[in-house]
Amino acid sequence: MTTQVDVAIIGAGPTGLCFAKSLAELDLNIVVIDRQTENALAYPAFDGREIALTHHSANLMRTMGLWERIEPDAISALRDARVFNGSSLFSLNISHNQTKQSELGYLVANHHIRKAAYDAVKQSTAITLKTDVQVINITTKAEFAVITLNNGEVIQAKLLIGADSRFSETRRAMGIAADMHDFGKTMLVCVMEHPVSHEHTAWEWFDYGQTLALLPMNGLRSSVVITLAPEEMNRLMKLPEEDFNREVSARFKHRLGAMRLVSTRHAYPLVTAYANRLIGQRFALVGDAAVGMHPVTAHGFNFGLKGVATLSAEIKAAIAAGQDIADENRLLRYEKTHRHDTRPLFIATHAIAKIYSSNSPPARFLRSCALRIGNRIAPFKRAVAGFLADAKLN
Repeated sequence: MTTQVDVAIIGAGPTGLCFAKSLAELDLNIVVIDRQTENALAYPAFDGREIALTHHSANLMRTMGLWERIEPDAISALRDARVFNGSSLFSLNISHNQTKQSELGYLVANHHIRKAAYDAVKQSTAITLKTDVQVINITTKAEFAVITLNNGEVIQAKLLIGADSRFSETRRAMGIAADMHDFGKTMLVCVMEHPVSHEHTAWEWFDYGQTLALLPMNGLRSSVVITLAPEEMNRLMKLPEEDFNREVSARFKHRLGAMRLVSTRHAYPLVTAYANRLIGQRFALVGDAAVGMHPVTAHGFNFGLKGVATLSAEIKAAIAAGQDIADENRLLRYEKTHRHDTRPLFIATHAIAKIYSSNSPPARFLRSCALRIGNRIAPFKRAVAGFLADAKLN
């Protein structure tokens, strides 16, 4: 059986679903393909990840009808940010007062975003979900892309989108390489309660031998992120809950008091990816399949949404001009724009991660000096605050 569509999206993660929703009002026939069951998409499980969203990303989610589907008490204000180095109490402080906003951004759990995106997509008659299937072959021709599924179905699409994670099999099937870097670390994420208020301030703590992060949730709860070598992480993941609570409290130097685990624990390998090309013949990459960021800047999904907005704008312009939705010049403009928006921060993030993960004496000295100098330069702090608040993407 062969099905003909305008747009086929491989990957029903939040970026893939958001891209489908961004095109839903364009009188296009859209299909989203994913190996997960529909029940898993409809009721996504907690995965530990809390997503920091800029104001621009929140506005895009409002436009797509996602924001109102998230319960208000599930949205936490991210007002300020502090960056620590080593055991020092000194920090680089980034305040919302350095912007025109009442907060730098928002914090929303990944599973809430996934649920909102799924519900928004299901409401649209223009979008079809094909779940519990796998793609076994992809070819692209001058007229259309051909996707063969393991159930025997063949889909012909005018435009094919790869949105299937930083380890994208679609990207590989299209012959597009990616610069991938495995940091040799594992990242643990969980939610913990603590008696000392976080004051809705995010922490990034480049300690020696570990990196800690704290993302403020409503109430006296925080999303805790700990990055360690795999062997040490395996030990931490297996600790009984009371021992885990004591150890995490100690790792945070008891600055938040006695911390208590209130969620499941989840661990992820720390790997980044940047595709060498973002487009091909009747093909484009979005989300982590295009740019899989290091979490230190918390801009992964923000960049995913920016890519969605940029590519959908090109498609809308193509339709308005009577052009093919996979017009090569339109796709090239998307690639150029998205590289411009993402490449500088991707490179800078790697440099930051390299400097702040090194424990050599020169690196320790440089780390300390950088924070102290940065804290004294008001224009620098305003620029960073503005970037965190709006990501300079609108």
